[in-house]
Amino acid sequence: MNPTSLAALFAVALALLVVGFVALSTYNAIIDLRLRIDKAWSNIDVALKQRFDQLPNLVEAVRGVMAWEQGVLTDVARARASYSPSAPIPDQAATSAATTSAVRSLFAVVERYPEVRSAANVLSLQKEIGRIESMIADRRELYNDQVYRYNTRIAQVPAVFLAGLFGWRARPFFEAPEADRGRPDTDLRTEPNPSQE
Repeated sequence: MNPTSLAALFAVALALLVVGFVALSTYNAIIDLRLRIDKAWSNIDVALKQRFDQLPNLVEAVRGVMAWEQGVLTDVARARASYSPSAPIPDQAATSAATTSAVRSLFAVVERYPEVRSAANVLSLQKEIGRIESMIADRRELYNDQVYRYNTRIAQVPAVFLAGLFGWRARPFFEAPEADRGRPDTDLRTEPNPSQE
């Protein structure tokens, strides 16, 4: 074999090695992002389940005193009943926003009744649900950040070439429905007023 063919063979082998390394490192980076998204979603799901479990306790704690406010209690119960952990993420985001809105309405009504507001179990449940709402907001932010990074990465070279090969598709964000965006009652970070405690 002459030196020119040997150099050409070496150049081809080196190019294949570089392409293989880039493809392998890109594949591993995408798999890492997919697993991070799955983990972030699992954390949101845990918080949604915690809220699902706590809502009946709050409704029951205020039901007797607030019998004339059945509409608010019904809204909370309806929002809770629509929770489905197997629903697609956009549907769960809409359900989460509706539940948050119903809980905020209930908190606002509770504030109008001093005998309910001052009950120790109601205060405790308000704090707990407020903590869970804040946790959902934080976890949603982390999930959406990971989805953004993943969606950006699979749209860039060289991952865009591997995306079709491995069936990688953009993941949905966990966001409020279009109608709820920008409304103050959908801010998940609001907690019960500490001056009332």
